[in-house]
Amino acid sequence: MTLATDQNTDGHGLSPTALRFIAIRDAVMDHWEREVRARVDGARHLLRPVLTNTLPAFFDNIAEALSPDHPREQGASGSNAASAHGDERARMTSFGPDQVVHEYQILRESIAVVARGRVALGEPEWAIIDASINAATREAIRVFTRIHEELRHKVAAALSHDMRTPLSVVANGAQLLGRTDDWSLVRKVAAKVQSNADRLEDMMAELLDALTFQGAAKIPLHLTRFDILDLVQETREQYIPAGGVAIDVAGEPVTGYWCRASLRRALENLINNAIKYGDQGTVGILACQTRGRMMLSVHNGGNPIPEEQHERIFDYLRREAGPLSVTGWGIGLPFVKAVGESHGGSVTVDSSPQLGTTFLIDIPVDCRPFVEQDGGRLAVS
Repeated sequence: MTLATDQNTDGHGLSPTALRFIAIRDAVMDHWEREVRARVDGARHLLRPVLTNTLPAFFDNIAEALSPDHPREQGASGSNAASAHGDERARMTSFGPDQVVHEYQILRESIAVVARGRVALGEPEWAIIDASINAATREAIRVFTRIHEELRHKVAAALSHDMRTPLSVVANGAQLLGRTDDWSLVRKVAAKVQSNADRLEDMMAELLDALTFQGAAKIPLHLTRFDILDLVQETREQYIPAGGVAIDVAGEPVTGYWCRASLRRALENLINNAIKYGDQGTVGILACQTRGRMMLSVHNGGNPIPEEQHERIFDYLRREAGPLSVTGWGIGLPFVKAVGESHGGSVTVDSSPQLGTTFLIDIPVDCRPFVEQDGGRLAVS
């Protein structure tokens, strides 16, 4: 089975070289994981689902690009999987930009090592692989940097607002101490100055925590163990009939720890969008797993989402002008994204005229270590 972000499970349009390339995916990922843990600062103790991230799907996107009869030009085109990779790295690791670049470089090295003698990759194929990895690196770094820039803006706002009051007390107290000889007043003012200085110290500690850990808004989750395919079938039943639109379910049973209610709502949102914006053809739902990650996707044909909108459609209350500007897109997709991120994963979109539109929820099979519990933070070690 291919894990490409366009839900191309049967390998349609893939060349023999591409199929051989997909066959070495797990070996490449094993080699990549060993090398990244050994050579990239901060990677050694990451749990596998966090380390793996969206890379298996990106790898299979490269395979599609290696096929002359497939419309994908390079592995990062038509999909925001690389953006989601950078987003996860910013939210869930202590990586800096250098580490993100380094792990993509190691991916190229791993492909070269594992493919030797197993997949014939000539100059044209390597040109596509290099173009794919270079484009993915740029996209990942762009989003990674943007998220940390947003954090800096939040920190600046906190500094200017929350620290204003204790700073004012300290400054006024210092002025008063310089003008009075009343020792009882001095003691009272000194106590106030000390108290607000302690408050400032606590605020600085909180800000330093924020600078070393990038968290996004999370939604509350009630975690239980269940088979995602059961949830998919259960959700599908409520859409029969779905205004003449057929809904096909494929994939494999995947049992894990997730929030059933939030994943159901996310799946309903994606199905509703597929019916609303699709071409009234079949809506495909696929569930599978790889390397500790569960991949749940919803596919439809019809008008594609322009590539420049692939990230903006996840913005809260944003609706794009044009053929997709009918009622919707304002809350549903931001909620779906929040569900993916709250489970310690990502949500990506792959859309083009040739391949249709696929939304992919890519999260850990067991998300318990990555979900905030009792006010604690995401565990990444």
